[in-house]
Amino acid sequence: MKHVSFSGRLVILGFGSIGQGVLPLILRHIDMPKERITIVTAEDRGHDEAREYGIRFERIALTRENYRQVLQPLLGDGDALLNLSVDVSSVALIELAQAQGALYLDTCIEPWAGGYTDPSLSPSQRSNYALRESARALVRKYPNGSTAVLTHGANPGLVSHFVKEALLHIARDTGHGTAVPGDRAGWAALAQRLGVKVIHIAERDTQVADRPKRRGEFVNTWSIDGFVGEGCQPSELGWGSHEKHFPADGKHHDFGCGAAIYLMRPGAGTRVRSWTPLEGPMHGFLVTHNESISIADYYTVKSGDAVVYRPTVHYAYHPCDDAVLSLHEIAGKNWAMQPAKRLMMDEIESGMDELGVLLMGHARGAYWYGSRLTIEETRKLVPYNNATSLQVTVAVLAGLVWAIENPRAGVVEADEIDHQRIMEICRPYLGEMAGVYSDWTPLFERETLFPEELDRTDPWQFKNFRVA
Repeated sequence: MKHVSFSGRLVILGFGSIGQGVLPLILRHIDMPKERITIVTAEDRGHDEAREYGIRFERIALTRENYRQVLQPLLGDGDALLNLSVDVSSVALIELAQAQGALYLDTCIEPWAGGYTDPSLSPSQRSNYALRESARALVRKYPNGSTAVLTHGANPGLVSHFVKEALLHIARDTGHGTAVPGDRAGWAALAQRLGVKVIHIAERDTQVADRPKRRGEFVNTWSIDGFVGEGCQPSELGWGSHEKHFPADGKHHDFGCGAAIYLMRPGAGTRVRSWTPLEGPMHGFLVTHNESISIADYYTVKSGDAVVYRPTVHYAYHPCDDAVLSLHEIAGKNWAMQPAKRLMMDEIESGMDELGVLLMGHARGAYWYGSRLTIEETRKLVPYNNATSLQVTVAVLAGLVWAIENPRAGVVEADEIDHQRIMEICRPYLGEMAGVYSDWTPLFERETLFPEELDRTDPWQFKNFRVA
């Protein structure tokens, strides 16, 4: 099924696991000549796939000095730039796309090389909050510009649409009706009316390879450079209006929307309690992601300048077991990357990625809604993907289709676009879509072995979720 026709040129910038995984989806679902697609990437990875599909492949590493010279001849009015790169500034690319009249989509707000760990920058300046603020400034600069879809992979991206689906399910099941809100204020009012206090992006990856991680090797099911980069940023979370206990190492930003805080520790070294239906209670890493901030901001209700409602929002990620071992190893080396990297793909024997959103504090307690996608089903659906990458690549496809259908929307985030259209495109590739209620709270089976300092007056406090 072709979702849309596209007459422009398409530049795919970066061709790692996500670029390679999304190409067959683009060719399958967007009606356009493949001769109008160009891949620009810093590495040889994916060259054989590009040749298999007959796609032009240019190996050029983009820098501050050359990115305009390389990309301007490839982009004009009505063309599209799909940014799947690392170490290239998203803000710089959005500015270029706007100047050229081209569509744009990325999966995260990326800084120039070194921006995640530059010791000359404060933790606040190295945060996703700061990167998001720099990108959101372009919303005001280009109110009627060509469409630029920010951070639209699986998470950030797809999970924002999961939140809306979950809210509608809870509303239906608690007698609040199922009318779909028409704007941001309506969605925020619905979340407030339902009493949602906390939203986790709760993910458990159980994919297993046919050989174990070796010493000195980082193993993961998606971009290793991307994971380590964001894992070395400060832990960040949207900060809810119900919170009573501010973390001892927590900090507020002194600029921007004020919807989030950060902790003086890396996300890959911070664990939180969470829950998914198949895994049950788990410890996830509180890795910073754009959706932790954008969702909290989107669902904020104010009276004048005062915040009267905002949920606490953060990622709670348990990657595949080999990635956990890899993180443990680099933490012991003071966050120095291993010399070898291995992206798990063909060697995966079994497992799934259980990716969803966990909404808590409402009348039914907790509700997880999301995708359960196995490696076996993934391989039947589309080549060059594992379960983790397909949840990303199909969201990239959906965001690109939406941008082509809405070419003058300006700079937008996932929370601001049509969740029903995105889900229509993504659902056939997400495996089992499950919605499960639970009576789990972060106080479940606590203080069994040792006493803890808990707040039992309200289980939905960040204090109760945190793990030392």
